[in-house]
Amino acid sequence: MDELIFNLFIFTLAAFTGFELIVKVPPTLHTPLMSGANAISGITLLGGLLIAGSVGGTTAQIIGLVAIIFATINVVGGFMVTDRMLEMFKKKEDDQ
Repeated sequence: MDELIFNLFIFTLAAFTGFELIVKVPPTLHTPLMSGANAISGITLLGGLLIAGSVGGTTAQIIGLVAIIFATINVVGGFMVTDRMLEMFKKKEDDQ
């Protein structure tokens, strides 16, 4: 039971810290920082894989699975936004 409370505490603390960090970033900086956030989400994805694959408790595996799902959504969305941002900087060729 103590391990469950500790794992939930770490999960809640990480969620709160992540939320506070994102809220403090001005909207004009969200797109340029997306590439760096993808690296952080990749680390979260690896951590979720480690937790879901190595821990014997069902609750820890569920928390790991939730971390995997959210990190995957964040990585894919981040790459889509980064790709869209880079498209804005490409020169458009005239078809004339």
